[in-house]
Amino acid sequence: MKTVHGACPHDCPDTCAWQVTVDDTGRAVGLAGTPDHPYTRGALCSKLKRYPERVYSAERLLYPMRRSGPKGSGRFERVSWDEALAEVVARLQDGIARHGPLTAMPANFAGTIGILQRWAGDAFFARLGATGVDRQICGNVAYTAVANTVGPGASILPEDLAHSRLIIVWGTNTAATNVHLWGGAIREARRQGAQVVVVDPVRTPTAAHADWHVQLQPGTDAALALGMMHVIVRDELHDADYIARHTQGFDALAARLAEYPPARVAEITGLEVEAIERLARLYATTRPAAIRLMVGMERYSNGSLGFRAVACLPALTGAWRERGGGLCHFTGHLVVEALDFSAVFGPGDDPAPARTVHLAQLGRVLTDPRMDPPITWLMVYNLNPVVTMPNQNLVRRGLEREDLFTVVHEHFMTDTARYADILLPATMQFEHWELMGAWGQDYVAINPPAIAPRGEAIANTELFRRLSRALGFDEPWLTSDDETRVRQLLATGHPWLGGVDFDELSRRGWMRLALPEDYRPRADGGFTTPSGKCEFHSPTLAAAGLDPLPGYVPIAESDDARRAWPLRLVSAKVAHFLNSEYVNPRQASTRGQQPEIQLHPQDAAARAIASGDAVRMWNGLGEVRAVARVSGDTPAGVVSLPFSWWPADSLDGAASANALTPDGLSDRRFGSNAFDARVEVAKLA
Repeated sequence: MKTVHGACPHDCPDTCAWQVTVDDTGRAVGLAGTPDHPYTRGALCSKLKRYPERVYSAERLLYPMRRSGPKGSGRFERVSWDEALAEVVARLQDGIARHGPLTAMPANFAGTIGILQRWAGDAFFARLGATGVDRQICGNVAYTAVANTVGPGASILPEDLAHSRLIIVWGTNTAATNVHLWGGAIREARRQGAQVVVVDPVRTPTAAHADWHVQLQPGTDAALALGMMHVIVRDELHDADYIARHTQGFDALAARLAEYPPARVAEITGLEVEAIERLARLYATTRPAAIRLMVGMERYSNGSLGFRAVACLPALTGAWRERGGGLCHFTGHLVVEALDFSAVFGPGDDPAPARTVHLAQLGRVLTDPRMDPPITWLMVYNLNPVVTMPNQNLVRRGLEREDLFTVVHEHFMTDTARYADILLPATMQFEHWELMGAWGQDYVAINPPAIAPRGEAIANTELFRRLSRALGFDEPWLTSDDETRVRQLLATGHPWLGGVDFDELSRRGWMRLALPEDYRPRADGGFTTPSGKCEFHSPTLAAAGLDPLPGYVPIAESDDARRAWPLRLVSAKVAHFLNSEYVNPRQASTRGQQPEIQLHPQDAAARAIASGDAVRMWNGLGEVRAVARVSGDTPAGVVSLPFSWWPADSLDGAASANALTPDGLSDRRFGSNAFDARVEVAKLA
């Protein structure tokens, strides 16, 4: 028996450190959280409890295959790696000969969050000159809006929430999607008397366990934040000294806030005036006070406005002064600053893509007859776009094109894999090298292979090494091995690494970045905006022709759309699945379950729907059939359906939540407007 250090690869802020137990035959027989890791503390979430079974699943893809039936049929025949790679390269070269390199495109995102495997193809596609992909389907709206206010990298550390006495969890389901923070620092803060307030349209597990759930209408977060600031300034609860020394544009902000008295904000948000007043005073008078932001409220056409307005609150009250006060947001900038990412991306001297498309609009890209040149060669990895991208039916129509050659590198026969022309087996985290940073805490972990790859599976990095060699690309950053890349990533000498190198990290398995014990990045200013201050009024936004002040704009939609589709659809994550992962194979806790359409009693009564009824939910993009659950967990006028489920789990096996979500972009064009979806629901006869 041996124990191998590693870390979870999933797109989750926790990035848990784990230990794999391997028997003398080389089989992984156990998995546990690393017990001495201060953040993981020996515990893994429910998604990972059966990870070894997933690795050894009989449904695992183990060999290269070529499509032998119609696209989408899932019928394949086994071929050798040489045959598969030869066909992939030949079709790529043929497409480039006819249309140029823009005819090729990757479709990938964060199916693994590891530094090596997530970014494995970026340098290859840059070298190729392929169509570029804006992959900001999630995260960049939030990051950019906050950066326009307080500058990049302005987050308190999640573990410092233990010092908070008020934690506002705003638009994120921490208890389900960030369990170590919920059960660690937030639990400790509550033990010491902290209050937890959740701002969310849905009564999530986090909201259900909070001290107070502020249940606003979807897409109205900016209005609530502006209403809070109105009360704080009106009642002179703001920190005049901090504002004078560390912010700019307060007078202009105060004038804007006059437009958002609690009565108007109540009409917009659906909240009572008393609730708005109470939340504002609670936030302004409790110290330390923290706001936990992640990505939940960004997928609206007005998505950036909510983050922009909320990001102003800590500077208005001087909450940044205390440990445990301020914004608790992304921490990925710490890793980016500490490591040498040229090991993954190369020197960065390739020209910018001649054309860039947005991943949220994949269906449009693949079906638009005006695309010149058209996409005729598509590589899908780290992604199951049929399930996770908006406008599911249009994505399917694009993948059905006979003139589109699609390569999919996967673990299982996903809905997307069924459309592949060549289907390639991918390694899992037990089977390849990885270096794990984190976007929700301040630890780094190394992940050497614990077992040999099953079957003929290869890592993303190895796939792009083989493609590079086949095309005659010999740059070292395209062909170097994974251990070399990990060593280079760590060889910066950055002070946050505290002298830890490859050998030391390999011995330990993990390390905490060497940040100050009392890390208060904005306690005395130090904002990373162009002015060096918190910018209530942003010259950067003004120069871009945008509103320089925080404001509220309703979700963009027509009166006809509201009449035809009277219910707002919220489609969020659930505890047992990670995007579309873990739906297949199922864990014991989810076997026999199906996705549910959740309606408020008022909306259900108007449609004669009861819990357990079979219903159809539809709009102009598609239809989903599922079982109804009547509950006050959503406000009137709002329905909820998790987006994680595969279409096969619906009542007719035909579609899942993203069949109903639009594929437009948000207000800053950085992300998706999928949560703008409106629907109607009716009982099936």
